[in-house]
Amino acid sequence: MTSELTAISSRYTAIALSIDAAKEYIAHAKAENTIKGYHSDWKHFETWCRTRILEFLPANPETVALYIADLANSGYKVATLSRRLAAIGKAHQAAGHDSPTSKRNRAVSEVWAGIRRVKGTAPTQKVPVTTDRLKMMLKTLPKSLRGARDRALLLLGFAGAFRRSELVSLTIRDLVFCPEGLTVTLRKSKTDQEGEGRRVGIPCGRRSSTCPVRSVRAWLEASLITEGPLFRSMDRYGRIGAKLSDRAVAIVVKRCAKAAGFDPSEYSGHSLRAGLATAAAIAGVSERSIMKQTGHRSTTMVRRYIRDASLFRDNAASSVGL
Repeated sequence: MTSELTAISSRYTAIALSIDAAKEYIAHAKAENTIKGYHSDWKHFETWCRTRILEFLPANPETVALYIADLANSGYKVATLSRRLAAIGKAHQAAGHDSPTSKRNRAVSEVWAGIRRVKGTAPTQKVPVTTDRLKMMLKTLPKSLRGARDRALLLLGFAGAFRRSELVSLTIRDLVFCPEGLTVTLRKSKTDQEGEGRRVGIPCGRRSSTCPVRSVRAWLEASLITEGPLFRSMDRYGRIGAKLSDRAVAIVVKRCAKAAGFDPSEYSGHSLRAGLATAAAIAGVSERSIMKQTGHRSTTMVRRYIRDASLFRDNAASSVGL
């Protein structure tokens, strides 16, 4: 009897461990930032419902319709509302309820269609840091340790067309210098959540002041960093700290844009990535080559960069004698 109980207990323990493992893998099915966003958006909806004494789980479609209408009137962007609807739907699915955001629910779908029509759905794009703008921004950097870091960050971020999360995730072991330049291994990115990895070639620049490879070498030599994160935070005394946050990338871009005489509100960390794609399109680089560098899996976004780059290059109004 004792042996049978022990065997049963062992089986239950194994099942419990399997359930815990399954939950852990489910938790990693989405990117960490996506999960954080869902939690934040759901909390906002829950709080909104509580203050109005409305049921939030499960929520009636009419409640969700009132919620997005209220937010739209309060000035929230369409992209934000879309994310909130996704979070509400995911929360209901996770709890075993039908999603009130389903297209079958006319109360939500009709209000949502009206909001999109009134407010528009075109995203607000940040200005791309093209080659000329980048050169102007680099000229504002001081000859200091912080200046060396920011130069390397701007040039590597631009040449690799990296997302800011990819840029700050780089470690010394991800870099391999070679005669042609620098090979960077991205171990995980927004479009590679399973961690298959992707290698990006960074060619040497023509000038030392704008060469991403030499700027990275200069930063490593000045900082004495030999392992761990490539880009680190720094205090006001120039002391090197922990890994740089992705938000800090946007701060560096905005600060340099302002110093170069641009409106910092028009720039973000994504401006480096968009800048390389736009500059390459202006230079006539093929769509395939741009996608190889940026890591885009869909042509939709890349073709938008190409369209934006050709607005004045092949323009009918420029040939009519105005």
